[in-house]
Amino acid sequence: MEIFSGMQHCTLKNYFYNNATNIENHFLPVLIPGAQQKHKEMLRVQTETLRVNTVQIKEKVKIFQLVDRYADLTVISTVRDRILVEHELLARGRDHEEWRQKCLWRGLEKIQTNQLFQSRFSQTNFSSGSTVAVSGVPGIGKTTMIQKIVYDWAIGKIYQQFQFVFYFKFRDLNTINCRINLKNLILDQYPYFGNILGNLWKKPESLLFIFDSLDEFKGRIDFSDDRRNTGPQFTCTDPECWCEVSDIVYSLIQHKLLPGCSVLVTTRPTELCLLEKAEITVWAEILGFADDDRREYFNKFFEDRTVAAAVYKHVKENEILYTMTYNPSYCWILCQSLGPFLSQSDRKEQRVPKTITQLYSYYIYNILKHHGRKIENPRDVILKLGEMAFKGVSEKNIVFRNGELIQYSLQPSQFLSGFLMELLERDDSVQTVVYTFPHLTIQEFVAALAQFLTPNPRDIQKLLSGAHSKADGRYEIFLRFVAGLSSPQAAWPLEEFLGPFLHQTTCQVIDWLKGIGEGQIRNTGSKTDKRDLLNRLQYLFESQNKALVRSIVGSMKTLAFSGLHLTPVDCFVVSHVIGLCDTVKLLDLENCYIQPEGLQRLGPVLYKCRELRLRNNDLQDQGMKLLSEALRNPDCQIEKLQLNDNSLSDSCAQDLASALGTNQSLMSLNLGENKLKDLGVKRLFVVLRNVNCKLQELVLLGNHLTHSCIEELACTLSTVQSLTVLNLGNNKLGDTGVKLLSVALSNPACKIVNLSLWGTSLSDSCTKDLASALSTNQSLTILKLGTNLFTDQSVPAISRLILDCKSLERIELWENQFTPTGKRHLESLQESRHRLKVIV
Repeated sequence: MEIFSGMQHCTLKNYFYNNATNIENHFLPVLIPGAQQKHKEMLRVQTETLRVNTVQIKEKVKIFQLVDRYADLTVISTVRDRILVEHELLARGRDHEEWRQKCLWRGLEKIQTNQLFQSRFSQTNFSSGSTVAVSGVPGIGKTTMIQKIVYDWAIGKIYQQFQFVFYFKFRDLNTINCRINLKNLILDQYPYFGNILGNLWKKPESLLFIFDSLDEFKGRIDFSDDRRNTGPQFTCTDPECWCEVSDIVYSLIQHKLLPGCSVLVTTRPTELCLLEKAEITVWAEILGFADDDRREYFNKFFEDRTVAAAVYKHVKENEILYTMTYNPSYCWILCQSLGPFLSQSDRKEQRVPKTITQLYSYYIYNILKHHGRKIENPRDVILKLGEMAFKGVSEKNIVFRNGELIQYSLQPSQFLSGFLMELLERDDSVQTVVYTFPHLTIQEFVAALAQFLTPNPRDIQKLLSGAHSKADGRYEIFLRFVAGLSSPQAAWPLEEFLGPFLHQTTCQVIDWLKGIGEGQIRNTGSKTDKRDLLNRLQYLFESQNKALVRSIVGSMKTLAFSGLHLTPVDCFVVSHVIGLCDTVKLLDLENCYIQPEGLQRLGPVLYKCRELRLRNNDLQDQGMKLLSEALRNPDCQIEKLQLNDNSLSDSCAQDLASALGTNQSLMSLNLGENKLKDLGVKRLFVVLRNVNCKLQELVLLGNHLTHSCIEELACTLSTVQSLTVLNLGNNKLGDTGVKLLSVALSNPACKIVNLSLWGTSLSDSCTKDLASALSTNQSLTILKLGTNLFTDQSVPAISRLILDCKSLERIELWENQFTPTGKRHLESLQESRHRLKVIV
């Protein structure tokens, strides 16, 4: 009876219940290590191997140990644009090398997979827990990276601060269409946790939740401001609270549920905007392979190192194929397609794929070939699969279920064996069976292929125009494939198994390409227009239809891409198009950051351009060597060349001088804002005396020049009559330099019409010499003397200069040190002569 003496407020039932709970809690700390060990062992078994599909009929799937096959990926401590206006694979591939260089030069910090939760990478401080968002394009290796993280945790290698890791795929969460709580969500996947979860909630800081592929989630997770303080039906704060799956994910990321726990979520760049308002502590992006990683991948893929080297060499030499090899899945497609070609001793080199479309055409061809003639009506099956693929592209869907297959008259059993197993991968996950194409680009290719197989073609031009009008780039690669499949080189391998492509569709595609090509070339005002033009040139390149390209661009006047970042691949495509032209009036590549690598791709066709604008492209001396070759071409048509602000030094002057000595077309050369210095320009001044040189305008603005080079210039001006425009502004010529120059200006042989000496450190001491020299000059019409050190002491000499130089029509004297009285006097001289402008 004593046992109940202190229990006035408890019933007997409550007493036994509470003591039973106490006994259970006493044993829970003992049970947790056992559950942890079992959990780690299960995750280790689940993640220790990699399944890799092949196109070989004898060995459809190869199993590798993860540690043997895993290739390190570059992960950076930031993400690029969170809103994309072009296809994500192209957007990321476009500036991949630039971002890799930033990593190499420590402009961006590289994160190892075991460092994702380190505080030094945090961009925002939150009081409890961390949420890490990792972005990466399809096929870049997000899921494989997560697999490696889970595996390394399970074997005790990383993140041992977390007692438990719970790993979920959004494609599994899509199958839950009823309310659920976090407890049951875990037990559904990890039933062996039984009743110990309640004890885990007490130490949330020891828990890590991983959610893979947010972009595949069918539900809507809203992190916007008006969602933050909503009621319990939206915000889940209790692990046993029943709500939607989206609310559980939202509440974990926002630290409303189990504050202190950590979350890792992966997604494609297209869905990054969903997380902008989320409480993310670390943003990261997977950059993918560097060049050495690519070579290593090929060596691992092929047992024969000779074949690996041949594939790598072919890809490296082909800009179009190389552009997306930062992506592991794309490398896999390359190996599957090129391997059979380059392992044949009797291969025909001319048939080795040279475009993206040809590559994917051979990928499908190899699948069909290895399954022989046993396939029943492959054309019909590919058509149905392509129609489903196109709907997926349209709706940004890459995961398909049994119901969707049946909707397109495809039986799920077909994908358990045969050639369809290689085209659509079956994923037997914990919750359900789903299907995905091996890579997004394969889905896009099959969608494009279906357009040529349908027996009752719809208005393909209307479909293509509608797809092209989408601003988010979802159809960009699809359209390239459609253009490419209109080419016999891409079509004939597939026609062997699928039958002839519909001629009517091919003709309509060609007509569509012709229509958009002719329309866009005349309209390149905005940046969007320029990007659109570049895309259309890509379509034309994929078509490999030289007659079509010539009919569209053969008489073009202008190709303008200024302000658009062009990769070497873009330059390769532009070069291909120009190569089919006779002449291009203007190629405008100002501020396109093409660098020597891009210029190298353009080099063979630059001689066809009459005006070439290359300002601010960081071409350096290496770029000048390439340009010099174009200038030496006997058929060179370049008349105007802008090379200002390109990091050129005096080392490249000899190459340029050599080219100018033979070139007879160049009339205008802008070398402003470089570092040619006195030594470099002296070499140029000497070659200007060559009778072949026809140069009329020379801009040397801001080239670190001094008076030391002016004597050589004066000698040139006294003998060369073709040079009429000379800009020496923003150089430290000083009074000595101008006094030397005055000697040449007084020579009747000097034909300078426009002379710029602004910002050249001139003072009152040089004005008498300048006035005396120009008193007899009969050619000068424009003189720019702004931003110097002239005072009112110079007013008499400058006045005499203005009155005596009868040919002068405009003189600029702004930003000097004249008084208001001096300015008024100089301005009054305008009345002395008709059309004279004095700007003070």
